[in-house]
Amino acid sequence: MFLRTFPRDGVCDVTNVIAVQLRYSFRLYPDTVQRAALARAFGCARVVFNDAVRAREDARAAGEAFPRAGELSKTLITDAKQTVERSWLGEVSAVVLQQSLRDAESAYRNFFASLKGTRKGSRLGRPRFKSRRDARQSIRFTANARWSITDRGQLNLPRIGAVKVKWSRTLPATPATVTVIKDAAGRYFASFVIDTGPALDAARMPDTDQVIGIDLGLTHFAILSTGEKIESPRFLRRAEKKLKKAQRELSRKKKGSKNRGKARRKAARAHAKVTDARHEFHHQFSTRLIRENQAIGVEDLAVKALARTKMAKSVHDAGWSKFINMLEYKAARYGRILVRIGRFEPTSQTCSACGHRDGPKPLDVRKWTCTACGTVHDRDINAAKNVKKAAGLGGDSLRSVGKTGPSPAPREETGSRGFPTEPRAV
Repeated sequence: MFLRTFPRDGVCDVTNVIAVQLRYSFRLYPDTVQRAALARAFGCARVVFNDAVRAREDARAAGEAFPRAGELSKTLITDAKQTVERSWLGEVSAVVLQQSLRDAESAYRNFFASLKGTRKGSRLGRPRFKSRRDARQSIRFTANARWSITDRGQLNLPRIGAVKVKWSRTLPATPATVTVIKDAAGRYFASFVIDTGPALDAARMPDTDQVIGIDLGLTHFAILSTGEKIESPRFLRRAEKKLKKAQRELSRKKKGSKNRGKARRKAARAHAKVTDARHEFHHQFSTRLIRENQAIGVEDLAVKALARTKMAKSVHDAGWSKFINMLEYKAARYGRILVRIGRFEPTSQTCSACGHRDGPKPLDVRKWTCTACGTVHDRDINAAKNVKKAAGLGGDSLRSVGKTGPSPAPREETGSRGFPTEPRAV
């Protein structure tokens, strides 16, 4: 993935981009035989992962040094295939098993880095055993597995066969790896990792010097400093009745029965529709903002804290964190500027016309008049204008705030089979 630095002022610095890898997912439609082969591969990968975790835990309990990756590979894969208990490991591609070992190594590496405090993010727990009942299962194929895309557009996987793929767009470069995923709803996906260059990205977005500030909310998903208000789709709220019915039917089924499995998949599909719709909305809106503006100012919201209030369901439904993350990587990718301002900036208390701080106001106050200059403000539009100013984007264009030209762009993201036929923004 591309490397970025974020100074204390919150500006997304894209001048230190080294490299980028982006992932594209496509729906797979395996037949009955291929589903059985994939289930076998998922199971073998899970067993190898669990064996690696068990070997590590046994060594820790005995006070011995952790076995190295080479030793585990020989013991848990090469030698295990010769035994009666693990002979069925030979029925799947060896690359799948090796990648499962790599996943176990990465899990422990991240765990120890988290303990030392050298890994960013929340603290990670010790790697746990995987279960066949896990909602998500996956296997990974590298170039060594000699997987390929056939002339008919099918994904040819070793020991599985040519699987039908629904291509939604064109791959801009040759994929490095492919991961086959089965989600909780029983759907299969192929996820490709692509390395591409910044030259392609430069042609995807038009030149612009416009700047904008964004105030995120619940009644309206986003309020722009231009005065435009984007209605909140409320995907979860709209599907709540259907989700409740699916969950109620699931709770009434006997545990371990086939009917419970069917009800579980039905509920998972209902939740997946909500997630996919929200994801699509975030993608379309974030791409529009990146296309139309060279610089964007947003507020660094305390989403975790807000998710512990009575507004928790609405906060999760809005998906602010995911949206800002999309803005962040797209800004870096296309050479735009994203500025995050501090969450304690008094954007709702300050008059955007004269700068007078009028004090805190309850949430039910949607319009107010500045006591200093008499300007009547819409609370949200005023906040968006103040976000723009706090981000150092006070003018209507980069030229008006003393900045010219786009920043260097990073690299690219993926699509469908073959190579691109036309530029398209993601």
